[in-house]
Order: sequence, then C-alpha cells, then structure tokens
Amino acid sequence: MLTQPGYQQHLARPYRKALLNALLIITFFSGLLFAWINFGRHNYVVAIVELVMAGYSMALLFIIRETQRLEFWAMAYLFPFFTIMMVAMASPQSTANIFIWIFLIPIVAHLLVGRVKGLGLTLLYIGIASAIFFHRFGHDPDMMQPVILANIGVLTLCLIAFSHVYEITREQTEQRLTQQAHSDPLTQLPNRAHLQGRFDLERLRHQRQGTPLSLVLLDLDFFKRINDTLGHAAGDKALQYFANLMRTAVRQTDLVARLGGEEFCLLLPETDAEQARLVAEKIRHKLARAAIDLEGTPVTMTVSGGIAQLGADGDTLDAMTRNADEKLYEAKATGRNRIVN
Repeated sequence: MLTQPGYQQHLARPYRKALLNALLIITFFSGLLFAWINFGRHNYVVAIVELVMAGYSMALLFIIRETQRLEFWAMAYLFPFFTIMMVAMASPQSTANIFIWIFLIPIVAHLLVGRVKGLGLTLLYIGIASAIFFHRFGHDPDMMQPVILANIGVLTLCLIAFSHVYEITREQTEQRLTQQAHSDPLTQLPNRAHLQGRFDLERLRHQRQGTPLSLVLLDLDFFKRINDTLGHAAGDKALQYFANLMRTAVRQTDLVARLGGEEFCLLLPETDAEQARLVAEKIRHKLARAAIDLEGTPVTMTVSGGIAQLGADGDTLDAMTRNADEKLYEAKATGRNRIVN
C-alpha cells in the first residue's frame, strides 16, 4: 500500500531529521544561556539541569546523523526536554513568565513525532504544567483572574488544535501527492518509482531477517492485437481487468505494479522463487480460463512471466529485473503462456 504507516514515516523522515537537528542546536545554545542566567539568580538546580540538557542535545546531534531510528531519538529528546521544562516551571525561583514555554509543546511534539504521539505528549505535559501552575499560583488573586486564565486556556487550545489539524492535513496531502506520483493513472497500480522505494525497504528487511524476496515480471501475450483489432479503449479495459485479477490473487503484503505498456511486476516478500512460481501460475491459469468482453467481443488472454530471487538473481532491483526479463523472453520464445524461473 502506498499509504502504509511505515512508508509514511519513511517519507516524513528527511524533514523531521532537519527539524530535530535545528532544535538540538537551539537547545544547546539556549541551555547554556539560561544556565548562565539561572546561576546568576542562584537557581542552581535548574541551571545544572539546563547544562545537562545542553550536553545531551549535543550528543544527540552526533547520534542522529546516521541513525535509522529517528522517531526513537526524537522521543529521547522530547521527554527530557519537556521534563526539564516542567522542573523549571516548578522551581520557586522561576517567575510566571516561564509558563509561556508551554505554547511550544504542541508545535514541537506534532512536528517531530506526528499527530498521534504528538497529541499524547502534548496532553501529558500541558496537563502537568497546568497542575504546576495552579499549585504555585492558585492562591494568588492577581494570577487567578478569569481573563488571564481564559486567555492562556484559549491560546493553548488553539495551538493544540492548529498543530493537530496541520499534521493531519500534511499527512493527507503527502498521501495524495505520493499516490499521484507513484501510481499508474489507468490501472491505479503502483508504478516503477514506487516499486523502487518498496524494493529498498524490503531489501533492508531481507538483510536484517534473512527472509527471501522474489520478483515476477508478467507480460500479456499478443496484446498489440487487441489494440489493433478492437481499439485502444478495449486495450485499456483489458489492462484494467488484468490489474484487478492480479490484485485478488496476491497477499496484502505483496506489491503489484505496472511497469509500462502490457508489462506488470509482482514483488513478493518472504517468498522464494518456487513459491513465486506458484503465485504466477495461479494468475496465469486464472487469466487463461476466463473470457473478457471487449467491445462486444469475448476475448481470452494469456500471460508469460519470468522470476528472479534476491541474491541468486542479483542484489538490486535493476539486476533482478534484468534477470527476470531474460526469463520472460525465454517464456515468449518457447511458446508463450508459461512461467520461467
């Protein structure tokens, strides 16, 4: 699926990494600044904590350069960052002005870890900050004025709502643009660009877990005859029919893609070449047994295919496609309507 969570996280990773880098640098220098200010005010506990956070931020800056676990390290930054914010708010030496930092919580949380975890962090820490505020100033009539509390409450709710809605809208827009850029407009199948991205993810899983990965190229036999005799509208209908047939013949974890013309591809995780052959044969038999009505003419189609397995037939998508294409050519040359592995 183009919109599966893992793929969405993969797409969001570059901008979240850039944002986390910027925040770590800002946290380092602001930690030094506020530590110096708090030392001058004899607020030693907060000053020491801010120095520790500055050092921790610098360490994280080096860690995230090469990490594949960006969301983990983003959470590892946010929890201590927000917790130190709470410590500073709870300090008797801190003034009420420090509570303006709560307005940063929903923005940073949503941008770094998304709408679900971001909302959870936001509600948790704003709830803690509210409890600290009322504990410290609940008996101060000047601070408990309704207009002050209303302004703070409404502004906080607005920032939470805006951050959450923005993140939802961003995800939906990203999904829509990805769908357009990575799918074939006629069949709505993923195209070659999406196939490459999915292959890269599955190859990483293969390297971690050692599970097999196979690729099947399928090409409709004598498809040009349909276009020449019945017209391109009939040809389009035939391609859509075959695309739907393949969708129903594979698992949800498999990928069906259209490479162009009448050539299609199956990417089959956790599937070796022999198992891939069974899948391809199932599709071949199902296609050959049924006739499709094209412009009032019943037409029976057949398909030929070639199979490649990661490792045995190459370690890149180009290499596997090349090997599968050679076997597809062999299937065409030896009579068509067959699968070669």
